[in-house]
Amino acid sequence: MTFDDFELEYDLLDGIDAMGYTKATPIQEQAIPRILNNEDLIACAQTGTGKTAAFVLPILNKIITSETKHINTLVLVPTRELAQQIDQQIEAMAYYIEVSSIAVYGGSDGITWEQQKRALKKGADIVIATPGRLIALLNMGAIDFNQLQHLVLDEADRMLDMGFIEDIERIVSELPKTRQTLLFSATMPPKIRALAGKILNNPIQISIAISKPAEGIVQQAYLAYDAQKDALLKSILNSGAFKSIIIFCSTKDKVKVVYAMLQKAKIDAQPFHSDLKQEEREQVMQRFKNKNITALVGTDVLSRGIDVTGIDLVLNYDVPPDPEDYIHRIGRTARAETTGTAVTFINDKDMYRFAAIEKMIEREIPKLPLPESLGEAPIYNPLAKKPAFRHGGMGKKKFSPRK
Repeated sequence: MTFDDFELEYDLLDGIDAMGYTKATPIQEQAIPRILNNEDLIACAQTGTGKTAAFVLPILNKIITSETKHINTLVLVPTRELAQQIDQQIEAMAYYIEVSSIAVYGGSDGITWEQQKRALKKGADIVIATPGRLIALLNMGAIDFNQLQHLVLDEADRMLDMGFIEDIERIVSELPKTRQTLLFSATMPPKIRALAGKILNNPIQISIAISKPAEGIVQQAYLAYDAQKDALLKSILNSGAFKSIIIFCSTKDKVKVVYAMLQKAKIDAQPFHSDLKQEEREQVMQRFKNKNITALVGTDVLSRGIDVTGIDLVLNYDVPPDPEDYIHRIGRTARAETTGTAVTFINDKDMYRFAAIEKMIEREIPKLPLPESLGEAPIYNPLAKKPAFRHGGMGKKKFSPRK
């Protein structure tokens, strides 16, 4: 289907054309007509499938065909980065129409806080907010949802994982009971279905490629002890094969250590973690989008909070703790039907985690041999009680893991 098939307003179609959108993705094909028909919706789709446009486009179309001007739509998201991303996408899609939006999130300075309050009092058409900051505004009486027509929960599973369930229920209690509610989630565990049962009305359910990596991602792995990871990482980055890279670490402390190592090796990289000020994070992200930075080193906040085209390598320095996090991490590459590479480092302690990933995606991921200079690597055996050894190259020196 093309976007002309949805019979959207001409000015909105002009904005879509300007963004280079031509063919609708499967989630857009199924969701847009339902949303235009005012049906509640539960949509399960992996990252990178175009789900933001799937709910933004029909809502924009409904706003410009309505005569009233007030806060029309609330989009709840787990992170400030995702709030900013959606706000930017709305701005681009609404370029030729008169629709306003604002991202509302915590961690900003006093000036930004005042700007958010003023914009809300004027009545922005679409509010994209993190639950914590929105609760603060509700407590101050700084926002009026009396005429709200649409509620969207994006990355609903992530919000529940982050402990926002009580905040979401409090926010929903402040909204009009007569509204259209849309719930988008990459996974659909029982707690999401329980929430949906409370806040949606006879929803239509759509599932698109649940928990499967995009076909365009080349998935690879290396078996490596922790003491081998830095040299292996530098070898990959210095190969020159990749121009735009995200490196995922398990914690922000590990991010700082890896970044310091890369900086010492004079490799073009920047850290991205919660200890940075919001302004610093925005600057780093903008430089990365503009291709002024080759590599970002970050935690899982990057797996849901950014939308950057042209990322050709996602590297998991640590195996993610949850198989679903693996899907979201590697989903930063091969977006919009492009291709990309995902590489994971598996140490002797994380084999069982990686086995769970392979089980979930129903395929074995190729294990590449280590450069021979690094010595022997662990044998991939998730059931082994003790670390085993495998020769990674042609050298004879036995590698001893750091204790």
